[in-house]
Amino acid sequence: MQRVLDVILAGLALVLLLPVLIPVAIVLRLTGEGEVFYRQQRVGRGGHLFGVWKFATMLKNSPGMGTGTVTLKDDPRVLPVGRFLRRTKINELPQLVNVLGGSMSIIGPRPQTPRCFNAFPPAARQVIAGLRPGLSGIGSIVFRDEEQLMHADAEPDRLYDAVIMPYKGRLEEWYARHRTTGIYCRLILLTLWVVVFPRLDVVWRMFPDLPRPDAHLAGLLGVQPDG
Repeated sequence: MQRVLDVILAGLALVLLLPVLIPVAIVLRLTGEGEVFYRQQRVGRGGHLFGVWKFATMLKNSPGMGTGTVTLKDDPRVLPVGRFLRRTKINELPQLVNVLGGSMSIIGPRPQTPRCFNAFPPAARQVIAGLRPGLSGIGSIVFRDEEQLMHADAEPDRLYDAVIMPYKGRLEEWYARHRTTGIYCRLILLTLWVVVFPRLDVVWRMFPDLPRPDAHLAGLLGVQPDG
C-alpha cells in the first residue's frame, strides 16, 4: 500500500509543483555556477549507494571544502539562491523522481552520505538499512533546523556525532517499529505543518510515545526533555 501511495503522491506532486520547479530551474541556470541539479551518493535500502537528486544549492566542489558533507547555517559554500531553497526545502523536491523510481519513499529515514550514515549507532544503522529512505520522515521533521543547531555549537562535528545522530537513530528505530499506512499519512501531514509552523511541540502531541531527547538536546530543540 505504501508503495502505491508513493507513486500516486509523487506523480501528483510533480504535476502540481511544475509552476514552482520550472522557474527554480531557470533561476539556477542563470545564477551561481549555472548548475540546476546535483546528484549525490547516499546510503539506501540494504546499505547500497544510490544517487539522490537535488536542486544545486552549493558550490560544485563543496564536499571537498570546509565541513565536507555536513552543512552549517550560513555555510559560505551555499549559493545565495540556495539559501532560500534550503530553508524552504524546495531543494529536496527533485527527489520525487527518486520516489517514482523506487529508490526512495515519501516517508522514511532521510538518506545519508556514507560519512553521516556511519555516525548512527550500529543498531540504528542495521534498522535503517532495512527501510526505504524517505523524502521526509520523523528524523528530518524533528531536526528540520539541524544546520542552525550545529552552527550555534562551538564543536559542530562533536555535536553531530555524539548527540544528534544517536538520538536521530532512536527516532528512526521508533519509526521502524510503528511503520503503518496511518503513521505514513500522519507524517506527511506533520511535514507540511512544520514547514508552515516550525514548532516542534506538535510532534510529541501527535506521537506521545516518541522518544524524547536528553536535557541538553531538548534545550537546543526547544522541547521538553526526557523524564
